[in-house]
Amino acid sequence: MAWIILFVAGLFEVGWAVGLKFTQGFTKPIPIVLTAISLALSMGLLGWSVKSLPLGTAYAVWTGVGAIGTAIVGIVLFKEPATAARLACLGLIVAGILGLKLFTPTS
Repeated sequence: MAWIILFVAGLFEVGWAVGLKFTQGFTKPIPIVLTAISLALSMGLLGWSVKSLPLGTAYAVWTGVGAIGTAIVGIVLFKEPATAARLACLGLIVAGILGLKLFTPTS
């Protein structure tokens, strides 16, 4: 269950990271509120997951899910480049996340 909570925390990290772009320098009230809610949920779920997962593993996975998700959103929504090298690097992050999942015991 902690891994699912951690993954959801990572998705909310994507939400607040992307939300920062939509706040336009913190000048748009609704995106600011939505970004803050996503940030609070992301942090809260990360905090919940570290009750049973090692901190270093949880933080690495959380940031990895956030980085991958944010990069994908950037490619899809903002037409950022999807070069082979960039996608390969994202694949390395995925490999790292899977490795941590496979080799991390939960309490």
